[in-house]
Amino acid sequence: MTDYSQYQHLLFERKENGILLITINRPQALNATNARLHWELSRVWLDIADDPETRVVVITGAGRAFSAGGDLGMIDSFSHDLERISSVMKEASDIVYNIANLDKPVVSAINGAAVGAGLAVALMADISIISETAKITDGHVRLGVGAGDHAAIIWPLLCGLAKAKYYLLTADFIDGKEAERIGLVSLCMPEDQVVSKAMEVATKLATGPQLAVRWTKRALNSWIRLAGPTFDNSLALEMLCFFGKDVDEGVQAVKEKRAPKFPSTQK
Repeated sequence: MTDYSQYQHLLFERKENGILLITINRPQALNATNARLHWELSRVWLDIADDPETRVVVITGAGRAFSAGGDLGMIDSFSHDLERISSVMKEASDIVYNIANLDKPVVSAINGAAVGAGLAVALMADISIISETAKITDGHVRLGVGAGDHAAIIWPLLCGLAKAKYYLLTADFIDGKEAERIGLVSLCMPEDQVVSKAMEVATKLATGPQLAVRWTKRALNSWIRLAGPTFDNSLALEMLCFFGKDVDEGVQAVKEKRAPKFPSTQK
């Protein structure tokens, strides 16, 4: 049996029929991704691939959020630091590609706010089930960096280029009902039914023909792999922004809970 004891911010619970329930567990920080959690979200899919006991994954968040974006302390730690930025860039790439390349299906139960790397996990899942009251946003542009950690590879496929451009350029928030309406998620449910519906869907997948399910995922994800060069480019451009001054102002504005005054707009 695969040993998941190395993970500090992910909880693992084995359910019937080979379902593995993963809970992102930093509720005191709304499950925001610090450096350790970011690494864990990039790595865990490789361990799941090698786990003979797991057929389907359900992932959700502890408390009232799924994962509320990147921890500001983590962003401060790597901004303007080439070596750290390079490391974060690889992890961001691994989050996307390791979920896409995992043959076993992943179901996300988006129980609350989902932003940044957390949103990448939520939307890269094969089936996404969101609460009506959940709010999601890519959020990168609001911080002063390009939308790079998953958006370019999956949003246009899910909701079309026009909607993708609108929400990624404006960083506006979307609630669960609107996310379902535009096709960004699979299903929208009342808040108290999100996890139970995810488990219901996971049970259907886990008790179905396993090779047929896995190979259908593999075939459909060819569309995602075709967008790989677009994603790689977007990720590199996002990382370049961490060498600029706009991100410093963006982070400070979030800390001070005010509107940013980006240097690039003050010329």
